Amino acid sequence: MSTPRVSNLNVPNVITIVRILFAPVFIWFLLVSTDSPGDSLRWWAAVLFVVGMATDGVDGYIARRYNLVTDLGKILDPIADKVLTGGALVGLSLIGELPWWVTIVILVREWGITVFRFAVLSKRVIPASRGGKIKTVFQFLAITSALMPLAALWGPWMNTVNIVLMGIALVLTVVTGVAYLVEAWINNRAR
Repeated sequence: MSTPRVSNLNVPNVITIVRILFAPVFIWFLLVSTDSPGDSLRWWAAVLFVVGMATDGVDGYIARRYNLVTDLGKILDPIADKVLTGGALVGLSLIGELPWWVTIVILVREWGITVFRFAVLSKRVIPASRGGKIKTVFQFLAITSALMPLAALWGPWMNTVNIVLMGIALVLTVVTGVAYLVEAWINNRAR
């Protein structure tokens, strides 16, 4: 007896699709906002980013808990993550608050590993490593901190906090990207 096929139109996939669809709204809020603590659009941009990233855990939990994992969800979920984080990084660079080279390094790693994972998806699933999960947490913290106009609210020392958080996220992004590739190379040689 075979297991029934799970519909692609399920709650986790709908949540993921909503994350992708509100990314342009978040990016627009960021681009038209100012770095002023009184600018509600800047705060809304930060809120949408946080909600979008938080729902990533929610949709994954629901999918696993209720056996609603689909191939479509496996494809859309990392795309939604990359659209949100990529949009935030590009937006911050466009408004001059994050150096372009940081955005480029992070995006090349993120999209490169995502494409690599899709390329080997038919052969095997490459799960997120512990380092990859820690990297994601630091990217989330760094981007959230950069999105909020905390330096204007609490003082310029918050710029130092933002730089440190983004530096840690950048190092973890590169290190975990190299680790994925090395692990894949070792696994391929072992076959």
